[in-house]
Amino acid sequence: MNKTMKKKSVKTGLPPGSLIHIGDKKNKDVQIRLFSYTEDNFEEKLIDINKLSQIPPLKSNVHWIAVEGIHNVDIIKNLGDVFGLHPLVLEDILNTDHRPKIENYDNYAYIVAKLLLYDEKESEFTTEQESFILGENYIISFSERKTEIYEKVQERIRQGVGHTRKMGADYLLYSLLDVIVDNYFDVLESLSDEIELAEDELISNPSPETLKAIHKFKKQMLYMHKAVWPLREVIGVLERNEITLMKESNSLYIRDLYDHVIQIMETVETLRDILASMLDMYLSSISNRMNEVMKILTMIATVFIPLTFIVGLYGMNFRYMPELNWPFMYPVVWVIMISIAVVMLSFFKKKKWW
Repeated sequence: MNKTMKKKSVKTGLPPGSLIHIGDKKNKDVQIRLFSYTEDNFEEKLIDINKLSQIPPLKSNVHWIAVEGIHNVDIIKNLGDVFGLHPLVLEDILNTDHRPKIENYDNYAYIVAKLLLYDEKESEFTTEQESFILGENYIISFSERKTEIYEKVQERIRQGVGHTRKMGADYLLYSLLDVIVDNYFDVLESLSDEIELAEDELISNPSPETLKAIHKFKKQMLYMHKAVWPLREVIGVLERNEITLMKESNSLYIRDLYDHVIQIMETVETLRDILASMLDMYLSSISNRMNEVMKILTMIATVFIPLTFIVGLYGMNFRYMPELNWPFMYPVVWVIMISIAVVMLSFFKKKKWW
């Protein structure tokens, strides 16, 4: 968070629309791939980043321009000039700390979503920003780095299976958003398994490591919450047909996507409630353990109070104490002290204090 805020401070005082990349450089080079297709034809090729102005007119076919890597400001600016993108849109594309949102312009729509990638080895997930430009017959996607998350969509386009090549650019946008949302389910499933293991450990043997794990999961669910809740608004706008570029024929798909987002939100809230109860359970477990320790110490101290009184009484240096001259007084005192301890422990046992 401090690193992000530090990078944001670079833009302080600059005019709106100033193009500065905010975020980490996650791709070594910027790569732009073009998918052009109809129901019967398909073409895939790499675009020379030094010749963006020579991109052929995107007319009859459906086109998907996949930009992998957004750290090069000049390339993003040149691409924006080719397609007539507003400087504020380019500024948002370069700022990887944006919340999911949707904005409607004259001849295109701009959509921001958050992609979550889970690392099972580190039990951590990373958040990456995905930006989309929806035009009449084209999609421009901006990813922070090359990822395999869209590989299945690309394979469907290459092989001509499914509805992708039969539909327009708006259905392609739905497909890409659907992949992002489906990936949320995978992340939640992995997190649920980790939380379940932590819950079992909490019940059997709570430790400071368990508390650290709970706080880590709470932080992860907070990031998940920040990614999913605004996305509901984005899908809601698409479902209400407020974007003219979205055809009515895709309303059923968008509605299904909206239901998936709601389901993810409910799962996130459920896991957050579970983590809150786990934290309460941990604190209660530690408190109960402390109470058990204090109970044992209290019983030991209570048993030794009368024994200490007897020892203190006969430890006084008075001259006339007749018991001191009795020949069997030493074993008698031992018998008395042991008897008192046994009686008190038996009493504690009867009261179920021990």
